Order: sequence, then C-alpha cells, then structure tokens
Amino acid sequence: ARDGPFVALNCGALPADLIEAELFGSDSGAYTGAAKARVGRFEAADGGTLFLDEIGNLPLAGQVKLLRVLETGQFERLGSSKTRQTRVRVLSATNADLRAMVRAGSFREDLFYRLNLIELRLPPLAERRDDVLPLAEHFLAGRARLSDAAREALLAHRWPGNVRELKNALERAALLCQQGEITPALLGLEDAHGGAGGAWRNLDEPSREAVVAALAAAGGVVSRAASQLGLSRQALYRRLERYGIDS
Repeated sequence: ARDGPFVALNCGALPADLIEAELFGSDSGAYTGAAKARVGRFEAADGGTLFLDEIGNLPLAGQVKLLRVLETGQFERLGSSKTRQTRVRVLSATNADLRAMVRAGSFREDLFYRLNLIELRLPPLAERRDDVLPLAEHFLAGRARLSDAAREALLAHRWPGNVRELKNALERAALLCQQGEITPALLGLEDAHGGAGGAWRNLDEPSREAVVAALAAAGGVVSRAASQLGLSRQALYRRLERYGIDS
C-alpha cells in the first residue's frame, strides 16, 4: 500500500450532494450533468491511501457509506447496483471538534471511533512559531526573498487562519513583489479587527520588532511608520529612543 497511489479529497470544498459521487464514483445519468461514468476516489486510491480532509463536512448519508467501506471494503457507484471492492488506507483530518459533533448528532459515533485509531493533534501555527519561517521559505520556493522586517512581521502575526493564511500571504506577496524582496506591506496581514498590517500593529504598546517592521515597511519615514502603528510622531520617537533604534 505504501507504493500505491495517494489520493486526496477535501470534503469541505464540494457541495454536499456531490461528495458521494466524488468518493464512490457514478454511472452515467446518476445525476444531472453526469453524461458518462466516472471513477470515484476510493477506486482511484485502490491499493494505496485516501486522504479525506475536513471530514467533519461529510453529510450523514455519506458517513454511513464511508463506514461501510471502512468495515467491508465494499461500495457502489452512484446510480449503480454493482458492488465493488477496494483496499484503501484512509487518513482523515479536520478543524472541527468531532467529539462535540458526535454529541450533537451531526457526526456518527461509530464512524468517529472507526477513524480514530491513531489521533495526531497538530497545534495551531500560533503555537508553532519555529515552523513559520521554514514554511514561508517552502511556500516561496525561491521566487522571492523575505526582508528582515518581513520575517519579524511573520513571526509577530497571530495566524488565526493557520498554515492556509500563511501560504496565501506568501503567494500574494510573491506575485506583488517587484524587487525580489518581500516587505511587510506586501504581506497584507490583518489583525483581529481587520486592520492592515496586523503582524506589527499594536495600538497599546508595539514591540521593538513591530516598530522595526513598521519602519522598514514605511521606508524609514517616521511619520508614515507612526501612522501605521497608530502613534503620533512624538510617541514613536520616544519608543525609538527606548528601544535604541536609529531612525
């Protein structure tokens, strides 16, 4: 199975009425627009691994069929009565609290325990600061380089959107980058209140790193950096002196 295919499906990226067709396949005419038969993910992953992301988004009807495949290896394509057999290792992931969903009746308890043979909890990116810069370099893949201030901004941001937010920020910055170097302004980060530059914006007391990042984003112009930080010029000068930063 380790040498077999690896197939992935994001259960949260499809309408509920199409997820079963994606998982188990469909015969021609099984639903509107199904002009020909199609292979589902279980068939495509036969002998390998199927990764189901956002498993909490799987509708209850699909959960019943998934449980059957996990227990018997058998399924039918949508619109077909022919039983098919498959051998697939299933991995799943979710941001949802499945235990709470089980208690609420929106996720089957038997399926939960069938999937939960080995549980790995991945902490949010905010708790894995050491992963931020290596992930950023991975997403950039050499297309642009991060300025020191951009690195500080990435480390200071809270990442409520986790790795997806980081990836999107880097993809956007790489597209907008003109000089080959990414600055904090290009990252377009927002704080919890929706303000731009949330990685280095703190209206109460910006850190030294936040001040350095804001100055770099403002091209060294103190008045502009002060505006980004929500401070007066005099207040920013006091912080520059306190932190020992040359303006």
